[in-house]
Amino acid sequence: MAESHDEKKSQRAKGNERLGPMVVTAEDSVDDSVTQVTAIAPAVGQASVSRKAFLVLIYPPGPSMGKRYELTKETTIIGRGSEADVIIEKESVSRRHARVMRQGGKYVVEDLKSTNGTYLNDLPITEGVLQDGDFLKVGNAIYKFLSGGNVEASYYEEIYRLTIVDGLTRAYNKRYFEEFLEREMARCFRTGRPLSLVMFDIDHFKNINDTYGHLTGDFILKDLCRRIRRTVRRDELLARYGGEEFCVVLPEAEKTGAVEFAERIRRIVEEEAFVFEGTKIHVTISLGVTTLVGEDIGLAAFVQQVDEKLYEAKRTGRNRVVA
Repeated sequence: MAESHDEKKSQRAKGNERLGPMVVTAEDSVDDSVTQVTAIAPAVGQASVSRKAFLVLIYPPGPSMGKRYELTKETTIIGRGSEADVIIEKESVSRRHARVMRQGGKYVVEDLKSTNGTYLNDLPITEGVLQDGDFLKVGNAIYKFLSGGNVEASYYEEIYRLTIVDGLTRAYNKRYFEEFLEREMARCFRTGRPLSLVMFDIDHFKNINDTYGHLTGDFILKDLCRRIRRTVRRDELLARYGGEEFCVVLPEAEKTGAVEFAERIRRIVEEEAFVFEGTKIHVTISLGVTTLVGEDIGLAAFVQQVDEKLYEAKRTGRNRVVA
């Protein structure tokens, strides 16, 4: 049952209690030398062919992010080879990795026996039907499939979304995080109410990438955000600050409540192994927490405070919270 305005206001007055029902505010959405064998099942569904359909590159970041590939041919080849229609110059991508075909009123994607597989909405496929809004992963590149009567409008909406959301993890990006945090800091100073910031990163993440490959690392980053997002409430914000480093902004959370939140997400990550293509990987995170109560300081200084706490957590043994 939703809380009334008075009930929510009463909760805020308690200081360290975090507010409201948990609501997801961003969508859930990842150069290997070793081929991993995966049990693959076909996807099912259908989508109508419109006058236009695009694949839009949404990850990784770079000059090509946001580039669209219009699917005008009967068959569009995706791969690393120069003969491909959509070229991805990454070692994790096979020369002829996948193809998209127009078949009797729908677009079908087929894996071409690639080394690292083709994924439709995070599921490995041999063949599947693309529907508007689907995510197609080839190697470490992620594309969004857009089709339908308003495909041009959908494309420009997607371009805007890419300015505020990280294409891999679906967490907000650093730019949006800084804008959001500045607004909350101004409100904290104006009202005298607390504002907490949590920063965390994955322990020994480089070792994970070196041992299991970057595709596995991408999966862990995305799945970690999926788990944590379920604990982030409507007026809070989860952002990817850079690499394997993330921040959560907790408006009106006192230090005690922020530390409890940090401990909760630390346990969420530690207690359940990440499973990618049948391999279980145990992951831990280190976290720093800092809180403002009406201080007038700059954004950089506030972020530096929490970064120092995170560094202390890593220096003193990792897999812990320091506030």
